[in-house]
Amino acid sequence: MRTRITEILKIKYPIIQGGLAYLGYAELAAAVSNAGGLGQITAATLRTPEKLRNEIHKVRKLTDKPFGVNFAIARYNGRYEELLEVAIDEKVPAISISGGNPQPVFERIKGENIRTLVLVAGTRQAQKAEQLGADAVIAVGQEGGGHLGRDDIGGMVLIPRVADEVSVPVIAGGGIGDGRGLLAALSLGAEGIQMGTRFIATKECIHAHEKYKQAIVHAKETDTVVIKRTLGAPGRVLKNRFALNIMEREQEGASYEDLKEMISGSANCNYIYDGNEEKGYAWAGQVVGLIHTIPTVQELFDEMMHTAEKGLSRLDHIMKEQTHRSS
Repeated sequence: MRTRITEILKIKYPIIQGGLAYLGYAELAAAVSNAGGLGQITAATLRTPEKLRNEIHKVRKLTDKPFGVNFAIARYNGRYEELLEVAIDEKVPAISISGGNPQPVFERIKGENIRTLVLVAGTRQAQKAEQLGADAVIAVGQEGGGHLGRDDIGGMVLIPRVADEVSVPVIAGGGIGDGRGLLAALSLGAEGIQMGTRFIATKECIHAHEKYKQAIVHAKETDTVVIKRTLGAPGRVLKNRFALNIMEREQEGASYEDLKEMISGSANCNYIYDGNEEKGYAWAGQVVGLIHTIPTVQELFDEMMHTAEKGLSRLDHIMKEQTHRSS
């Protein structure tokens, strides 16, 4: 499979692993890269330069394939420079940027041989990222898990809109978890996909508690909700009593200060690390409705390619049949 994304990133398949706060570490990132995609380390929840450097070294012991480092800028309160310096010093092949203004990052890495992917939720953000020099943009529809855009634009509209407005390649995210999603994204004008929730339910996502993985496997597409909407930072999570309590308090007019403990990283870790859903929340996209197994990453890639090929054959048959009828 060859697209501009595979060529830019020097990977076999145009499949990117999302940043995955608290979960996107060496074992998962290396597994995705070894399977032919681009695995990523999440820098924000490592917090210190030393931990990030160690994680990069760990990835390099597990794979000789390209990988990336994700920088969720908002999580640093503007203090991400030391971590970025580590990525530059270690000559990581790629970085992805989300949750904030990427301009300072581009200014610092100018002249460095680092590929840049920028997460966007609309055409204006995509155009700005292209102007700054992004190698590709990741357009994430509102079906996705984690933090989302504020306009609730689904992928079926967002992906072709962004693809129409920029000349750099587009990576589609949100609601993608199998080969059908890959094929659909390519049909909509994307040249690659990013998956987050699907990679959590894999064997190599070793930091995710088994209860979290099982909740994803058993959830339906209706089993997610969006929290923090009234705070201007909407994010999709698994529906549980804790998340519903957050939403109820929002409707009652609770401020950030009122909610900060409930929406904290610690509350997130209570669920995803400890399996304590009574005291925490867990990010997840609507794609949970399509996830029924916990495979290895390699098994997931193999199944995705098989499903995409079947889907392509089906479309080819449909189009040929239509051509035959028209002639």
